Amino acid sequence: MPDRPLRLLKSEKKAIGAKQTRKAIEAGLAKEVYIAKDAEHHVVERIIELCREKAINIVYIDTMDELGELCGIDVGAASIAVLE
Repeated sequence: MPDRPLRLLKSEKKAIGAKQTRKAIEAGLAKEVYIAKDAEHHVVERIIELCREKAINIVYIDTMDELGELCGIDVGAASIAVLE
């Protein structure tokens, strides 16, 4: 369960997309990660591994479109990282 209401995601500082999410985790900047359940496994697999290694909470959202909408973007997103 996220530690903030989902509607507040739009105002959070975040990294959007699998590549940017992975970079944020590797740089130690991510405090929570959101992953779309319908994202292709090979796209988010490394992100899930990194979150487990670094004990970062993962919140699963049903669809990429829903995750994009929660972030305030007009396209789907496989993952996002909420930054410190």
